[in-house]
Order: sequence, then C-alpha cells, then structure tokens
Amino acid sequence: MRRNLTMEQRQLARRLSAKGLSLREIGRQVGCSHEIVRSIVRRESKRPVRSDSWRPGPGRLTLTDREEISLGLRAGDSFTAIAAGLGKAVSTVSREVAANGGRGDYRAWRAHQRARVQARRPKPFKLSGGRLASQVTEWLRQWWSPQEISHRLRMEFADDPMMHVSRETIYQSLFAQGRGELRRELARCLRTGRVRRRPRRRPENWGQLRDMVMISDRPAEVEDRAVPGHWEGDLIIDRDMRSAVGVPGRADHPIRAVAAPARRSRRGGRRAGATRRHRHAARRAAP
Repeated sequence: MRRNLTMEQRQLARRLSAKGLSLREIGRQVGCSHEIVRSIVRRESKRPVRSDSWRPGPGRLTLTDREEISLGLRAGDSFTAIAAGLGKAVSTVSREVAANGGRGDYRAWRAHQRARVQARRPKPFKLSGGRLASQVTEWLRQWWSPQEISHRLRMEFADDPMMHVSRETIYQSLFAQGRGELRRELARCLRTGRVRRRPRRRPENWGQLRDMVMISDRPAEVEDRAVPGHWEGDLIIDRDMRSAVGVPGRADHPIRAVAAPARRSRRGGRRAGATRRHRHAARRAAP
C-alpha cells in the first residue's frame, strides 16, 4: 500500500537528498520506506522548485522553521524540545502552533502563508474614513466614551464586521502622534477633557522618591550654619550628559564631588558609600 506523504515531508526529503543522504537514512528521518523516497525524489526532481519570494524579518520563523515544527509535532515532541532544536523561545513555538490549528491540524506551508498575509504593509486603518469614521465621530460629539461606542457598534451592526472597532483603536486615532484619522478637537469631547491619554494603571506616586526628607524637616541648628558636620548635596549634569554629585558642608563649605557613572552600577554605589563615610567622619571630627 502506497503511503501519501504531506508536502512538508516531501520537501524535507528533497532537502535531505540534496545534502547527499542515502535513501534509507532519508526514509528513517521522514518516516517512510526508501522506495517511497526514491519515487518522491525522481518525481520532484522533474518539477520546478517552488520558490517563496517572501522572507520574514530577523528573528521571525522561516518556512524551514515551520517545517521542523510540523515534523516535531508529528513525532510527538514537546514544545520545549522543538524550541531547543530551533533555538527559539518555547512561547514562540506554542503561539505558532496555537494560532495555526493546534497540534493535530498544524501545517507548515499553510502557517507560512498566513504569516505572509498578516505581514503585508501598509494595512488600511479602519477610521481613515467612510461610514465607520462618520458614526464614531457623531457619537463622540454626543459625549459617548470609546468603550460605549465599541459596544454599541457591535449591537447595531452585528452582521457587519467592517463596522466593528475596539475602544483602543478609537483612543489611538485620537491620541497617537502621526495619526490624523479623527480630528484632534474630538479628543476634547471625551468626558475627561484630556487631549493626551493617561494610562489607567499608572501609579499616582510615579516619579517620586520614597521616604523623602523635606527641607522643612531639618533640625533647627542647621539653619544658622554655625555647627559643622551638616552637609547638603546636589546633582550636576554637564552638556555631555555626564553626572556628578556635589556635597558641600553647610558650615565650613568643603566640597566633595562624586562622579555618577551609571544609575545602578556597583562603582557608583561604592562612591556613594564613600561619600557617606566621609560625611560621618567629618561630623565626628566637628567640635
């Protein structure tokens, strides 16, 4: 009984034959007899090689990678083993398989065709004009939120996917720089009145130092500059973006400058520690 091989297996047989492997070795790797391999090589050698003009970008899965994934799935290999053989992340392989039919229905050539279609540029933007943009603009002027607009579109145009749009797409058309699909003044129709988007999960104390000691909390003896041993510091940045910390004494005005080579470097931490030790030594030496 003649066994029908998939396109991925036939292509693998052709590549192994071009490398000079024997028919029996090719049969063991492909999973068929050497007689079937002989007929495939003879038949395929008379056909023009199917070329693929699309080449994915760096780091993307190629057709060869997808063929190896397909063969690994048929052999029962785990995603971890397949990813190790390709030199890719396990999540890359699992997402690729899940998006193209799963373990049972994954086909390399079909997955590659789908990736090529999705990578085509430029892609038309939904709110660049037409009936959808007009409807969204009308509801924005009525002070509807993007979330309400997205839900209402799915209700009123349930059978027309071209009239569906996510709230994120509406926000991007209003706030994203370089996109003029919806007029800028429509952003003022939002209930917040902001013309720039503010992330929901942004912490309120973002950019603030923790446990800061305010100037008003300094001891009273610091104010008259009569007692030596008290220091104050400031950050200095030159035009080449190199930084240093200047630490002058408030009473006798000695200045100690410490370069800050990096934000989180060990060298910078050692220098900061040396500055603190120098400050405590000066305080102990004060009368």
